[in-house]
Amino acid sequence: MKLKKLSPRDKKVFHKFLFRQRRELAVFAWENIFIWQGLFEISWAVIEGSLCIFFRDKWGIFLYLPPLGAKPTSGLIKQIFAQLDSVNRNQEISRIENLEENDLADIRQLGLDCKIKSQDYCCLRSDLAGLSGNKYKSQRAANNYFIKNYCYEYLPFSQKDSSGCLKLYRQWESVRKAANPDAVYQGMLEDSRNSLQVAFDNYRRLDLTGGIVKIDGQVKAFSFGYKLNSDTFCILYEITDLSIKGLAQFIFQRFCRDLSGFKYINIMDDSGLENLKKVKLSYHPVRLIPAYIAKRKP
Repeated sequence: MKLKKLSPRDKKVFHKFLFRQRRELAVFAWENIFIWQGLFEISWAVIEGSLCIFFRDKWGIFLYLPPLGAKPTSGLIKQIFAQLDSVNRNQEISRIENLEENDLADIRQLGLDCKIKSQDYCCLRSDLAGLSGNKYKSQRAANNYFIKNYCYEYLPFSQKDSSGCLKLYRQWESVRKAANPDAVYQGMLEDSRNSLQVAFDNYRRLDLTGGIVKIDGQVKAFSFGYKLNSDTFCILYEITDLSIKGLAQFIFQRFCRDLSGFKYINIMDDSGLENLKKVKLSYHPVRLIPAYIAKRKP
C-alpha cells in the first residue's frame, strides 16, 4: 500500500469523501485533520473506494477516522491493519479511532471490538446566543458584568491578529500549567499550541471563522471554528485572559450570535478533563455524541 503525505492540495479529495454522508463528530472536517500536522505525520490512501487517513508519531500509527466512502469489507480492514502492524511493534496500538454510532454495526460485523473513547457536546445555537432562562443565570450574570465594567472591541478574526492571539495563548497556557502540574495535561496544552500555530499559518487555506476581543488595543480573547455540515458549526478554540471576569462568557455568547445560519454548535469533547466536562455541561447540550475506538478482539 502506497500512502500519500497530506498536502493542502488534498482538500478537494478529502471534501469529496467527508461530505459523502452526514457526520456529527467535530473530527470529520478537513480543518480538524489538517491542523494536527505539527504533531503527526499524516498520510492517506484510497483503498477499495474508501479514504483512509493515517496518523503517525513516535509511538506508532493509527487510522484517525473510519474508512470514508464505500461500506467497509473484511479485505479493507485486513489491509488497514496490515499497514498499521507494519509500523507498530505492539499490535495493541493498531486501531481505528473516532467511529460514530452509525459505523459500529458494520465494523463489529467484521470482527472488531468497539469501545467508547469520548463524546462531543452539541448545543442549540439559539440557547448559547440568548442565554435566556434560569439555567443560564450564572453565565448571563458573568456576561453582563464584563459588558458593564470593560471598554472593549469585538472584531472579526483576521490573520493579522495571529501574533496577538498566540501571545494570549502563551499567557493562558502558563496560568493553566501553574494550576495543574499533571504532565499529561501540560503536554495537551503544548499540543494545542502547536495545532493553533498550524491553524494560524494556514488560516486562509482553511475555512475558519472567528472573532476576537480587544481591550486597550490588546487581544484578550479569541474564538474560531468551522462549518461541519449544513446546520452545525464547531468551535475549535476559545482562549481568554483568565483574569478578566465574564470575558469567556461574553465572547462565547457573542460569537454564537454571529453564527445565525446554524442550528447547532458543537463545542467539541472534554479531553477527559473533569473541569472542562462540567463547563460544557453547564451550557446544557441537547445531545452528547459519542466517539468510539475499534480494535481487533483478543
